[in-house]
Amino acid sequence: MAAFTGRIDGGAVVVPDDSRKALGLDEGDAVRVELHGDELRIRSLRSVIRDVQEALKPYRIPGRLASDELIADRRAEVAREEAEEADRE
Repeated sequence: MAAFTGRIDGGAVVVPDDSRKALGLDEGDAVRVELHGDELRIRSLRSVIRDVQEALKPYRIPGRLASDELIADRRAEVAREEAEEADRE
């Protein structure tokens, strides 16, 4: 584990350039800040997304996209709503 001494500057944590570069972060990039007991962890969003993708991997069905299913469900819902509205008229 790499460690460094940073500083608090006006409420912001200053991370040295070499540490930011190692994480692939540029100034102004968004990061995930997590409080774990008495520790503060700073992670790149890329790292967080990778962990979420890995956690969801067992639920993935090859050849199917959840986004396609969500769009199809929403279209069916809209069609039902329109049919109900037409029946009321």
